[in-house]
Amino acid sequence: MVVVTEYLEFDTRGNTDIIDLTADVSSLVASSGVMDGIVMVFVPGSTAAISTIEYESGLISDLQEALERLVPQDFNYRHNEKWHDGNGHSHVRASLLGQSESFPLLGGSIQLGTWQQIIFIDLDNRPRSRKVLVQIYGER
Repeated sequence: MVVVTEYLEFDTRGNTDIIDLTADVSSLVASSGVMDGIVMVFVPGSTAAISTIEYESGLISDLQEALERLVPQDFNYRHNEKWHDGNGHSHVRASLLGQSESFPLLGGSIQLGTWQQIIFIDLDNRPRSRKVLVQIYGER
């Protein structure tokens, strides 16, 4: 059994910026040499999330609009009263979506559906520099 830990680093625009990580994660899996096991993708932080989606412009907009309907930015969040940073909605959205996803590896490939991509969602209200941890464990 082997464990390989890597990081992806990138800048975001904030405000529900959605980034496709599939190719980057797949590249890390390929370079790890792990054939069968699990890959875990995790974002440290409480204003971002990891999920999956069919990464196409219509669905990206649909997800952004759904998050605004479910957890609107212009609501009175107690977090904003305490810290005055205006990102209470970001924390609530991230808590609902979650900071990690795990995927099975078979034959060196991430097992995703035909139209399923791994995405990072920056839910904060400002641009950020982000770091995502990718941990691959299994057999070579």
